[in-house]
Amino acid sequence: MDCDERRDETAASTESRTGKIDDVLKERLENAFQKQTSKVCLHDLVKIACQHSPIDLAYAVSNLPPHVRPILYHNLPSRDAKVDFVVNTDRDTRLALFRQMDEEELKKLFHRMPIDEAAWVVEDMPERRFRRLMDVIDPRKASRIRELRAQDRKSASRLMSSEFFAFTMDMTIEEACHYIRDHPHIDFTKGIFILNHARELQGHVPSRNMLINAPDTPLRQVMRPVTHKVSPEATREEVIDIVERYKVSSLPVVDIDNDLVGVIAYEDVVEAMEDLADETLARMTGTQEKYTSHDSILRRFLSRSPWLIFTLLAGLVNVGVMSSFSRHKGAVLAFALFFVPLINGMSGNIGLQCSTVLVRSMALGGFSAGSRRQTIGRELLSGLCIGGVFGVLCAGLLCVSNLFQGNLDPLAIPAIIGTGLIGSCFAGTLLGVSAPLFFAKIGVDPAIAAGPIVTALNDFLSMTIYFAIAWGVSTLFF
Repeated sequence: MDCDERRDETAASTESRTGKIDDVLKERLENAFQKQTSKVCLHDLVKIACQHSPIDLAYAVSNLPPHVRPILYHNLPSRDAKVDFVVNTDRDTRLALFRQMDEEELKKLFHRMPIDEAAWVVEDMPERRFRRLMDVIDPRKASRIRELRAQDRKSASRLMSSEFFAFTMDMTIEEACHYIRDHPHIDFTKGIFILNHARELQGHVPSRNMLINAPDTPLRQVMRPVTHKVSPEATREEVIDIVERYKVSSLPVVDIDNDLVGVIAYEDVVEAMEDLADETLARMTGTQEKYTSHDSILRRFLSRSPWLIFTLLAGLVNVGVMSSFSRHKGAVLAFALFFVPLINGMSGNIGLQCSTVLVRSMALGGFSAGSRRQTIGRELLSGLCIGGVFGVLCAGLLCVSNLFQGNLDPLAIPAIIGTGLIGSCFAGTLLGVSAPLFFAKIGVDPAIAAGPIVTALNDFLSMTIYFAIAWGVSTLFF
């Protein structure tokens, strides 16, 4: 069994375990909240809160009504558990919690919360409540939260943590270990970085080197060079690309003077990848990114309708195209109308596949200027090949079937449908390739081209080409 197979089995096993935990917690929480009487069994909730991880509870609490979730929060066993719960739960739950928390509870919560995570959490807090919170917490922490909140949400400065271990080159391993033991709240897994006396980044020390070398060994003797680093203005996609390509566990963030200002841990990159995937999927389906299960009907309508209006207009244009060709008399063209769903379905799926592949490559940094022409050429050839194979297959099946009878030429319908399918599939591929490139060039996120826009335009383009081919081929037989 190779490494990829073992990794897949491990991922499947982990998903199964977490899925079982979620199912058990869902059942227990629903039993604790008695829906028929609208009462909460506090004894059961306290028992659940003490027996399960706050992170698991943070995921499972979405099964409770919003007004009940703060009760579970207040029954968590410790302040650290409450911090983990708030950091890992969803936006709906945070909103429900913030509405019922007083300033004193918020102060205690954010006092124990790391600054980088606090900057993410306050994104879900109303502006007036945020200002009141900044007035009651530690001024230095409040200032740092404001600075992070003002940064671009999709930049390295928002992903990084300002709490890390950094020592000068002349310090010994023993001195560094004493400092690490005295600061247990700083995550040791983010790495140990070495600076010169000007506070410039010089290298890093693997944790293994801290264990196998003598305590009086200077850090300069066991450090290694830093091969990958980013600036605070680096984009989220750039950070993901570096971590994915070079498999680094932590990525230092340096300013223009090479001073170390933060560290991006691997877990922060994983969260960024999840956010990027959520945003991409939301745009591909024509909905807003921040969509919650408890949004009003009006907000649901406003979040979905703009792209559907475009689809509606494109559908009306399609009706006009069909009606214009239906004016041409002839049983062949009339029969060709029955294959419109087949043509639209095949060409639409092929176009959406090409568009999704390009959008994914752009998001992961795999679509460089040097490989653009080659990637586009391969996609177009793939679309032409797929259209050709399925066009010939469809024509062959029609030749041996009894779908058409009467005075029609036995080769007319297979020729029209097969040729039309090839043309429409190539048109769908061309549109699926060109739409993301066009949107990227004009500064619009190309992910939005992979959904309603490509679908609507593809229906119009493929159907127009199909009927044009059908009309042209029919003139050869009649």
